[in-house]
Amino acid sequence: MSVATQPRRLAAALLVLLAAATGCAPQEETGAAKPPGSPAAQAAACAKERLTTRTAGKLTVGTDKPAYAPWFVDDDPANGKGFESAVAYAVADKLGYGRSEVLWQTVPFNTSVAPGAKKFDFDINQISVSDERRRAVDFSSGYYDVRQAVIALKTSDAAKATTIDGLKHARLGAQVGTTSLDIVDEVIKPDRKPAVFQKNDYAKTALKNGQVDAIVVDLPTAFFITSAEVPEAKIVGQFDPKDAKGAANGRQEQFGLVLDKGSPLTGCVSNAVDALRKDGTLARLEKQWLSATVGAPVLS
Repeated sequence: MSVATQPRRLAAALLVLLAAATGCAPQEETGAAKPPGSPAAQAAACAKERLTTRTAGKLTVGTDKPAYAPWFVDDDPANGKGFESAVAYAVADKLGYGRSEVLWQTVPFNTSVAPGAKKFDFDINQISVSDERRRAVDFSSGYYDVRQAVIALKTSDAAKATTIDGLKHARLGAQVGTTSLDIVDEVIKPDRKPAVFQKNDYAKTALKNGQVDAIVVDLPTAFFITSAEVPEAKIVGQFDPKDAKGAANGRQEQFGLVLDKGSPLTGCVSNAVDALRKDGTLARLEKQWLSATVGAPVLS
């Protein structure tokens, strides 16, 4: 996640060809629930008039605030700009809901994946699918393949690292409850306790002020931070996606839509995501809104 505003001048930089980054093309998350029966039966079960949503005739979508670029633009999830805003409206359309029928709710990151009833039909907030989280919530099929990256102040020793071992003595930080923090704790394993932040905004500020040497975030956010927000920082490198905790057993780490545990909507939402992958919508939206992984070396 990044800050709430996205300068127009960066738009061209974010329209980097993702087609070249084949490792980031969306892949199906096989653990997602699907409606039973034939395709025709599934389509009938997922007809708009058959769906039970929080508000009749409306689809409620949750995300955190600030809503960070490049996932959202101008801290306004409802404007349809940014990758996740666009994906949310595309899923809604597949389910039969027009743009005026989509309601947005502010939901903190950790609240969205905590046990208990939800105030959304689904939440979209760069949340990685994991077996641990599945014990509390449902996930749709994955809509984005994730790579984590480390960014460091150019003047720090961490900026010179070319391997994971080169980061072990750095003052590192990441947002609480994220796969980014898992990378710090379980892959880098620094020799000092990392700084943990409630929001990536706080992590970014700590980096800018020199309170930490480096932070770990997802790769599109890393490109945005170093290009538009903290130009005195650089991308040190990215991690093999199979290093992430959410990619156990060789699975690619993915972002998924979060639903209430046992939600009757889970299968239909997964079908919608799968359809968007099949018809090329997800790939098109990646190309439009997210920067490619070109130029970020893999740390090993």
